[in-house]
Amino acid sequence: MTTDDLLELLRWHLPEIRASLSPEQFARFQGSVHRLRAAGDDTRAVRGALREVRLALRSLPRENELRRKLDQFRSGGAAPPAVLPDTDRLAELIRLLESVDWPTLAPASAAIARAVRQRLLTAPARGPEQLTGAAAADPAGAGLIRLSDPERGDRYPDFQFDPDTGEPRPVVQRINRMLLSDQDPWGAADWWLGGNTWLRAAPAALVGQVPDTRLTEAAAALLGGGGW
Repeated sequence: MTTDDLLELLRWHLPEIRASLSPEQFARFQGSVHRLRAAGDDTRAVRGALREVRLALRSLPRENELRRKLDQFRSGGAAPPAVLPDTDRLAELIRLLESVDWPTLAPASAAIARAVRQRLLTAPARGPEQLTGAAAADPAGAGLIRLSDPERGDRYPDFQFDPDTGEPRPVVQRINRMLLSDQDPWGAADWWLGGNTWLRAAPAALVGQVPDTRLTEAAAALLGGGGW
């Protein structure tokens, strides 16, 4: 397992980590991740920070899936390329850590967030190798929701694509940008795939079935805080 593999696991399991640790323990974990960023490309400092990350998570239950995988992670003998973290992956993990006041988040809420992610990943989706055209070159620039699956890698929910051409649907691209899907892909995916009182159905099921303006108005109502 490389450092980047570890970062993906941490990013995916953040709600579960918070649900299993006390606020003080979680704060220690946060600090270890920030030390990993501060280590830069100093291989020795990176190894030290990675040890701190693992130690901070020793309080996870032994039967916990992440705990078992962490026990398999050893950076000491790994070659430098496998030790140094990808800066973008590390930045994304830190962005998630800073986007929520995790230490004060109730464990029950964190567990719910984990369950929501698992539900969203059961929806039909395609991998990056199935993207075409501009979407393949720059999925984020194309306004696509990208969900990270710890087992399958990046997943792009199918409702975003025209079934005939395979190209992104313009209305989905527009609404994704309204929902800031580049910053909160899980929240945007939950809006599309969850029940919607105003539309009386999941918005994703209505793409191509109702006027685009109706979907756009529903998203606007959410952002405006009214109509629900």
